[in-house]
Amino acid sequence: MWENVRLVKPNAELRDEYLDFYREWKNSGEDMVPWVIKKDPTDFDKMIQSLLDAEKGENLPEGWVPDSTYWLVGEDDRVIGVVNIRHALTESLLNAGGHVGYGIRPTERRKGYATKLLSLSLKKTKELGIHKTLVVCDRWNEASRRTILNNGGTPADDFVEEDGNVILRFWIEMD
Repeated sequence: MWENVRLVKPNAELRDEYLDFYREWKNSGEDMVPWVIKKDPTDFDKMIQSLLDAEKGENLPEGWVPDSTYWLVGEDDRVIGVVNIRHALTESLLNAGGHVGYGIRPTERRKGYATKLLSLSLKKTKELGIHKTLVVCDRWNEASRRTILNNGGTPADDFVEEDGNVILRFWIEMD
């Protein structure tokens, strides 16, 4: 099952599969993670272009760093998850965002996909020259904490947001 998944850059060929992923998540009522899946896909080509521009550091909001987005897809091209990789850390990302944000569609959770997605993502961070990757999660998110630990995460100091939410921070070192 999850052995045959791969990361692909967002592309128009997977429009229907991505829209299915997006609708499922939107209909679940859950917070959409990573943040890039909140982008409105109504103008699909524009959305794709904004993701590709961000990777090149083009048309970014003030203070933002370049980031790469990948879709986790199965053999049938079904979009199972999304990862967003920040190429550098601002103070905000160092505290509560990290290098890598990822999410698995609601109907595909608890099947090992998140662990595989993070593993594949760490290879991408290494390709970007990031050898010590920061990955974070909310304290209440036990599944994400386990996923990070399963990928070699070493706990760092927690960060407490203004609203009291505790962010667990982990570093993962790559050879």
